[in-house]
Amino acid sequence: QVQLMESGGGSVQSGGSLRLSCQASGMDFSAYAMGWYRQVPGKQRDLVALITSAGTTKYAEFVQGRFTIYRDNAKNTVDLQMTSLRPDDTAIFYCVAAKRDDDHWGQGTQVTVSS
Repeated sequence: QVQLMESGGGSVQSGGSLRLSCQASGMDFSAYAMGWYRQVPGKQRDLVALITSAGTTKYAEFVQGRFTIYRDNAKNTVDLQMTSLRPDDTAIFYCVAAKRDDDHWGQGTQVTVSS
C-alpha cells in the first residue's frame, strides 16, 4: 500500500530555515505529482508547493521566493526547502501524492516558527 512518511519538521526562530522530506513507498513514484500542503487548526488545508511528474513546479503566493520543492525519482522522495520562515508559517505540513482520481496523504509534520 502507498505510504508517505514526512520528516524534518520542528521549531525554528523567525528568519530561520527548515527542510522537510517525504519518503514514498508502495507506489510508482514517478507517475505522481507530489506536493506539500499545510494546515493550521481550525482552518482549511492550503497548497504550499507542487511538483508534477514532469518536474513543473507551482507555489502558493505566500511562499514565493522562500520555499523550493524538489523531487528525486530515484529515491522516491520529495523535499521542501523552507527559508525566511515567519511565525505565520506555523502549521502542520502534509505530503501528498496525486494523480487523476488517486491521491494519498502523509500523517503530517509540525513546523513551529517563533518570533
